[in-house]
Amino acid sequence: MALKKTTVMVDENDLALVKEAAAREGRPESEYFREAFHLVALRTRRWDEDWDIPELDFGRPVTAEEIDRAVGDGVAGAE
Repeated sequence: MALKKTTVMVDENDLALVKEAAAREGRPESEYFREAFHLVALRTRRWDEDWDIPELDFGRPVTAEEIDRAVGDGVAGAE
């Protein structure tokens, strides 16, 4: 991975938190900034084609409670 040096202005409080985390976890501060840039790059990515996401039809609306229960069951089953 080729790296390019850049300068950014950051909030003092955010920088202090990054410095604390880096010291606590023994990681270079630069890793946090590279990770943040990568997350922003992924979040802002756009695709030209439509995604082929299947549509599920349960024959009726699904309630928020049913979704919460299904997610909870899935998380509990993964443990």
